[in-house]
Amino acid sequence: MQFTLVVYGAPHSSEGAATALRFARATLAAGHSIYRVFFYADGVHNGSALAAPPQDEQDLLGQWQSLQQDHALDLTVCIAAAQRRGLLSESEANRLEKPSANLAAGFTLAGLGQLAEAAAVSDRLISFGG
Repeated sequence: MQFTLVVYGAPHSSEGAATALRFARATLAAGHSIYRVFFYADGVHNGSALAAPPQDEQDLLGQWQSLQQDHALDLTVCIAAAQRRGLLSESEANRLEKPSANLAAGFTLAGLGQLAEAAAVSDRLISFGG
């Protein structure tokens, strides 16, 4: 079975992102595939390279990146939601004449069309709230 996950929750303000990560691991361990993980609304904060959780808290960014590297996951951040929240790739920072970029390695920016396409080709779309 092929899944697409939509994450609406910021990494440390709700359980949505951590739950999505656990679900992704379990899904892959069970032999299923994940077509795309789409980060939307406050969920775009999961892709911030500037996240620095205290040592006694989970490093969700690092865990998403490890999962992405191990399974070649498509970690897609909604470009409009990201720009509203100050999350930019290098090319977007240059285009918008901003001083720096902060999109973490392993994450890409894309529009809602990528979410619609993922929903169309996946067997299940599962969302994790904020």
